[in-house]
Amino acid sequence: MHKITIAIDGYSSCGKSTTAKNVAKRLGYGYIDTGAMYRAVTLYFHQHLVTLTNQKEVIKALDNIQIEFRRNPNDGRNETYLNGLNVEDEIRKLYIANKVSEVSAIAEVRHAMVAQQRKMGKKKGVVLDGRDIGTVVFPDAELKLFMTADPIIRANRRQIELSEKGELVDIEDIIENIKNRDLIDTTRKESPLRKAEDAIDIDTSYMTLDEQVETVCLLADEALSKAIRN
Repeated sequence: MHKITIAIDGYSSCGKSTTAKNVAKRLGYGYIDTGAMYRAVTLYFHQHLVTLTNQKEVIKALDNIQIEFRRNPNDGRNETYLNGLNVEDEIRKLYIANKVSEVSAIAEVRHAMVAQQRKMGKKKGVVLDGRDIGTVVFPDAELKLFMTADPIIRANRRQIELSEKGELVDIEDIIENIKNRDLIDTTRKESPLRKAEDAIDIDTSYMTLDEQVETVCLLADEALSKAIRN
């Protein structure tokens, strides 16, 4: 059965991950949460007091990091495991969000994660979301999307997400976090966040989750038909 690779890039809190998960489920594809991978690395670095500017420390730490995704048998969610431990809830906390862009900007970290992502998705039939999927990880993906949304709406979504997990955070702190992450993501030297030339823009500011999923699935059907014809 012919399948394609779907690459979804864009800013944080635009709905990339949730949309990607639901699209993968609907299409029967695998889902690779690349953002969770960088968050897991950030958690490991935090726990082991890795100095981000010390190349030897970073490389040594990366050699000890094993990341995998496992499906929760109770609700079907993909959950992130770091060296055999479920870290799904911990990596979503704000203290990780405040550091992840800085960690993601390290060349050695990106090289290690990109290698893992390519290995996971080499057989196609996958949906990946992140910052450099369509530009670096899978530049030949049959469908590339670039998601954006109004920063205030993104902050509100993030606050709701955190509150649902019992973490109460002031909206101004979240807005500041989003601004900092956007700045680091778009200006870093290694694989900066940018739209691939052939990516399709999707502004999710006033779209429901169902509308986002439906839009991506329709575009996926078109991309699959095109790939089969070619």
